[in-house]
Amino acid sequence: MPAQEGNGLQPTLAELVALRRSARRLAPPKRGRHGLAGQAPSPLRGRGMEYAESREYVAGDDARHIDWRVTARTGRAHTKLFQAERERMTLLVADTDPVLYFGTRVRFKSVQAARVGAVAAWLAQRQGDRLAALRGSHVTPPIAPAGGTRGVLRVLDALTRWYTAPPTDDAGLDHALGQAARLLRPGARVVVLADPTRAADVPASRWAGLAMHHDVQLMLLVDPLELAPPSGLLPFQSQGQPVALDLGDPAVRTHWEQRFVEPLQALQQTLGARRIRVQVIASDDPSDAWLGAVPTAVVA
Repeated sequence: MPAQEGNGLQPTLAELVALRRSARRLAPPKRGRHGLAGQAPSPLRGRGMEYAESREYVAGDDARHIDWRVTARTGRAHTKLFQAERERMTLLVADTDPVLYFGTRVRFKSVQAARVGAVAAWLAQRQGDRLAALRGSHVTPPIAPAGGTRGVLRVLDALTRWYTAPPTDDAGLDHALGQAARLLRPGARVVVLADPTRAADVPASRWAGLAMHHDVQLMLLVDPLELAPPSGLLPFQSQGQPVALDLGDPAVRTHWEQRFVEPLQALQQTLGARRIRVQVIASDDPSDAWLGAVPTAVVA
């Protein structure tokens, strides 16, 4: 294991900072009107000065931007969208459920979540975005948006703290996504770091609402054991007592696949149809392997 990776049980700030090299190597810097990482017309549709297109009105749109001509022609309310010239915000949403603090290969899923989040943070900084982060909590405030290296380091420090041990105030991924929906403006990028079972528990309407106004990328953290368990006895401990699962039993193996494999397949099918990019990242994968990768289906 490379020296900067730590022990695989808890992320360190040093290893997250070292992942800056991945974004530098695999992602070109954003070029704006004023040089590298400057402001430029966003490829996303937001609120700016230059008209881009009209679409059907949805709840929450600014009534001042209703396109009355298209509304009269179609008989359905439409709103104008404008080309936005601004710094985009990238928001990291961290699932901190206890199921992530587990691993059998190279590192815990929680450590991989922190490392993948770090790569995403450095990528956002390289593309000129402001960066923010939050997790599901009723007491822990979000990391406020900030640009440049300062913004990245604040987020990396939070990821280090959040993924060192399961927080005692975790309120769930759905709560975190609800916070995100209230904080974000249209056109933001949302990177969600999550366990598949917790992502599957989020109502479809929550995902659809986010995808309607934002660029959403879901990073699903898995352990190789979950997707490819052994065919015989699997010994482990539960509350200090030895337990063995007989994965050679078809009924037990079917239950295992329902618990670990089927949520992945369902998420890829349903969320992919909503234009949400879904990446499956194993604990022993390179933490930057998802950069430039095309999402693929999970094979049971």
